[in-house]
Formats: sequence, C-alpha cells, structure tokens
Amino acid sequence: MASPNLRSRTNATLDDQNGTPNSISTETQKSTASDKRHPHTAITDEGPNRLSVLDILRILGGLVLLSSTLSYFITGNSITWNYRPAFTRPARIKAWLRGPLNLTDVQLSAYNGTDPELPILVALNGSIYDVSASPHLYGPGGSYSFFAGRDATRAFVTGCFQEDLTGDMRGVEEMFVPSDSDLATGSVDLTREEKRDRKLRREREVRLAKKQVQDTVNGWKKMFDGGKDGKYFRVGRVNRGPGSGWEGWGERRELCAKAREGRPRRRAEDVA
Repeated sequence: MASPNLRSRTNATLDDQNGTPNSISTETQKSTASDKRHPHTAITDEGPNRLSVLDILRILGGLVLLSSTLSYFITGNSITWNYRPAFTRPARIKAWLRGPLNLTDVQLSAYNGTDPELPILVALNGSIYDVSASPHLYGPGGSYSFFAGRDATRAFVTGCFQEDLTGDMRGVEEMFVPSDSDLATGSVDLTREEKRDRKLRREREVRLAKKQVQDTVNGWKKMFDGGKDGKYFRVGRVNRGPGSGWEGWGERRELCAKAREGRPRRRAEDVA
C-alpha cells in the first residue's frame, strides 16, 4: 500500500503535467456556480444603453400631448392647431360615396342652398364645386349667394356680379387689352409697315390678355379645389353635351361697364 506522502506527490505531479492547478480549477467552478445562480450578473457592459421601441413611443406620445395642449390653450377650441384633414369632413365623404355629378345648367340651379337636403354648389369653367361649408357666404342671404347653383365664370373675372353671371367667356380678354380710344382723334393714315406692326402688336396683346384671363380663372379654381383648408372640393362637371338641352351662349356679350372702364390705356409713345 502506498503511503500518504507518495499519493500526495503523485497528485501534485499529475496536476503539474495537466497544467491546471487545483486552485484555478476551484475558482472556475465557483464562478460557474455563481453565474448559474445570478445569470444577470454574468452579462458585462458592451457599450452605452440604447433606446427601445417603447422608449421612442413614449417620447413621441409626450410630444403629441404637449403640442395638443399648447394648441388648445392658444386656439381655444382645437387640439390640432385648427387643422382639419379633408377626409374627416362628412360632406366630402358623402360626395365620395355618391360619385361624380354630371349636371346640366338647369339641374345645377337646384343646388343654390334653398333646399336643405341638397349641397350648395357653384360652377367654374364647367367644373362643379361643393361650397356647403360656407352657407353664410353662398347660401340664401349670403354675400356671394348669386354664385350658387350656376356657372358664373365670367363674373369671377370681370367683377360684374349682376350682368355677367354666366359661363360665356367670349370676348372677356378685351378687358386686359389696352384701349386705343385716347388716340382716336388726330389719327393719320398708316403705312403698310405701321399697319403690320399694329396688327402684330394687337395679336401679342390678345395672347397675353387670354393668358391673364386663364390665370384669373385658375386662381379661383385653386381656392375652390381644396384651397388651404380643403373645405371646398370638386364634385363633377356641367353637362353641355348632346342631349343636355343646352342651346349655346347666344349672342356675343359686350364687356360690362366696370370691365370697360378698367381697361388699360395705351400711351401715344407706345404706338410709335
């Protein structure tokens, strides 16, 4: 039987040969046991903490709440800074469900605000717009009630709200063409070159005048077709095609007095 001293020396020799001292093996076992009991303490710091999705949602929610609170205190009645998306307006939703309108001028006249069951409509250059959001303006007794239920594009351009409540735009551009009335007296015979120059100038001025008319119509169209708050919107077209009963605009209209008086004057030196 081997003596105790011999066994001790043998174990020490084996440990030396394996290169793993008993003290190191013991510390490793203790560390492993501790990690199992406390798994969270085994995770080491790998860098700065990162925001979770929940943290981001909390921050955004706080900002929305702050903005809504400020909006209510400043505006007094709105938590969205008086912004109302167009798709939340019942009239727009109802119009979308109904589909586009295709009304004759006679049918359009019924939508003038006198029937509470019908929307208030105006037409501009053949397009129909819903202006029911402003009954105080376009409804009965409103400042612009004469626009309701009809296409009054000509009046939108000329500003003659009594005699020009029509969609007939023929000759409207003349209100933007310079007048020659101040040069009528004392006129002399013109040479061929002068006649040609005046003709070319006249054609150029008419083109510019027509563009000015179109720009004016587009300005009104921008207001009715959504505008800054979307309370007005397009709902259809005026039907003046075959079978609509439309017989045309009739005789060509003259410029109303207001439009004639507002025509630009041409100076004598501009004629030369």
